[in-house]
Amino acid sequence: MTRTTTDPRTRRPGGGGIVPVLAFAGIVVAVMQTLLVPVIKDLPELLGTSPSNATWVMTSTLLAGAVSTPIMGRLGDLYGKRRMLIASLAVMVVGSLIAGFTSELLVMIVGRALQGFAMGAIPLGIGLMRDGLPREKLGSAMALMSSSIGVGGGLALPVAALVAQHTNWHALFFGSAGLGALSILLTLVFVPESPMRAVGTFDVWGALGLSAGLVLFLLPITKGSDWGWTSGTTLGLFGAAAAVLLLWGLMELRLKAPLVDLRTTARPAVLFTNLASIMVGVAFYAVSLVLPQLLQLPTSTGYGLGQSMVVAGLCVAPLGLTMMFTAPVYARISAKYGPKVTLMIGMLIIAVGYGAGLGLMSAAWQTIVIAVVLGAGIGLAYSSLPALIIGAVPASETGAANGLNTLMRSIGTSVSSAVIGMVLANTANQVGGVAVPTMHGFRVSFLIATGAVLLGLVFAAFLPGRRAAVNAEKPHLVASSEDAEFVEATSPELVRADQTAQAGFRGRVLTADGVPVARAKVTLIDRRGRQAGATLSAEGGDYVLAVPSEGAYVLAVTAGGHGPLASGASHPGGARAVEMDLALPSVVPA
Repeated sequence: MTRTTTDPRTRRPGGGGIVPVLAFAGIVVAVMQTLLVPVIKDLPELLGTSPSNATWVMTSTLLAGAVSTPIMGRLGDLYGKRRMLIASLAVMVVGSLIAGFTSELLVMIVGRALQGFAMGAIPLGIGLMRDGLPREKLGSAMALMSSSIGVGGGLALPVAALVAQHTNWHALFFGSAGLGALSILLTLVFVPESPMRAVGTFDVWGALGLSAGLVLFLLPITKGSDWGWTSGTTLGLFGAAAAVLLLWGLMELRLKAPLVDLRTTARPAVLFTNLASIMVGVAFYAVSLVLPQLLQLPTSTGYGLGQSMVVAGLCVAPLGLTMMFTAPVYARISAKYGPKVTLMIGMLIIAVGYGAGLGLMSAAWQTIVIAVVLGAGIGLAYSSLPALIIGAVPASETGAANGLNTLMRSIGTSVSSAVIGMVLANTANQVGGVAVPTMHGFRVSFLIATGAVLLGLVFAAFLPGRRAAVNAEKPHLVASSEDAEFVEATSPELVRADQTAQAGFRGRVLTADGVPVARAKVTLIDRRGRQAGATLSAEGGDYVLAVPSEGAYVLAVTAGGHGPLASGASHPGGARAVEMDLALPSVVPA
């Protein structure tokens, strides 16, 4: 069950420092994914273990991030997005300090898992932006926050390479702890808590079931190349994952307050956005795996570019920088054509970048060109995803919905890592007992990324167009359950007195300044688009509306010639009243 409380007095009209602070938090969190890439080949020696065991240092971060994103999103919807954002960053700081003081494999894996837990900060930041920013600033702000995943990963490569090359590698963890602590401080000072809340208890069993299913699914993806894709362990884990996720889904459908609302997830706007997100994740990670290796391979191979670790990182860095600078471009394109078109443009640019990259691998400057083109495309695509999700779910579910979308991207990067890692391994040449990737493997990897993004274009084509999305946001009446003229002529006091004892929605209609709006018309619309009730607000802005049954509704408000302004909510049925204040920006009270 969901309650939406919108108190305009808690919103900051100008946004203040919300956008840069939340974007910085997103970049800090994303850094954790690529923090150890420059030293990944040295991890077995540094930790005194085998190469297969050392890969768990990277795998644990991925698994923890995948598990935490939907869980932290739901906790944010229930208990406060800012509170959960700070908690995520605090866990990351603790994990960084643990990893910074150890060279023991098991302790390092624990620290890295705690670092990955902070990935839930991305959807929480997007939710805070939706709840705390004016509409005209929301598009570019969410674009920047969504792109922070790629920005942080891209910028981390050269910085981490520089640190690892000139200092002790543990300095990487102390640096990330400092960044996390700074992000917590900035969040406390500049980011207000969101007034939006969902009502209900946290679905503990749902969280455990989803966590188990994701671990069982992602483990064989990340380790399949080591274990063998047809081995009993790999196939057994895939089968167990399918069984656990199926049982989890059946359980979630029976709950009134599930961890993930699967009915909402099944809507075409949400389903195809998530499917496209997986494909964009596949495409994004491919360039991160190919270009650094190509740049650092010795020229004696005939195709390697012989660059140092730092130079390789600097050549890939434009990927993240370009993603950052595409945020305002996205805002303009999306304002004119909508996020669906922007997503498709972004994926087309990605396809062009990978296609051109097939012939642009013979010089360092060419890799920079590839990084810039792909950064522009990935930036546009990533920026479109939260806008598509937010436009398709109620305000009180944005944390959980964006958490699930971030999870889809993580699944895409996991699949990309596994598949491209397998391709590079199977096409490698053995030189002095060492497997050296070949140009053929690099090109096959680019072709896989191109195919993935083209499949993503197909999914995006099934998304509702801009006009359909706008019409969905503005409720239209298929049939009227009562005469609107009767409602307009009825005294609001009588309407309230008649409905006070009934279960339904109640609250106040307010202006952006928190001033009550009298005689605002509040219309209740059910999920089929039919009017299920209507009333007028009293002198104090109070309204009460009975509901015929449990389910999802839209409350449309008209006042002073403005509107209708729509807010989605759901009611659990029974005698319980759901509190829901309705904000009418720029409306002068009658």
